[in-house]
Amino acid sequence: MDFVTENRPDTCSSLGLDCGSCIQRCAATTAAICPGLDHSAVHRMFFQLYPSPGCHAMAHAFLRAYETAMTPSKAMAVAVSAAAAA
Repeated sequence: MDFVTENRPDTCSSLGLDCGSCIQRCAATTAAICPGLDHSAVHRMFFQLYPSPGCHAMAHAFLRAYETAMTPSKAMAVAVSAAAAA
């Protein structure tokens, strides 16, 4: 299976993949590789990664997941502050 040419919800679901998990993982990976993108750039990235019209409904979820991945957790912020103070 070629996900470049067959990147559609029905193709993914036939493999047991669901849109929500896929979007969250991909957005987190995108945030790690391309931190600090603005909303417009994140949307463009989504549509490049998911060109199928069947995936387009997940664009907003991708943006939210990207923003969540870019926002350090409170525990991480505490750990960084503690390490800096030491």
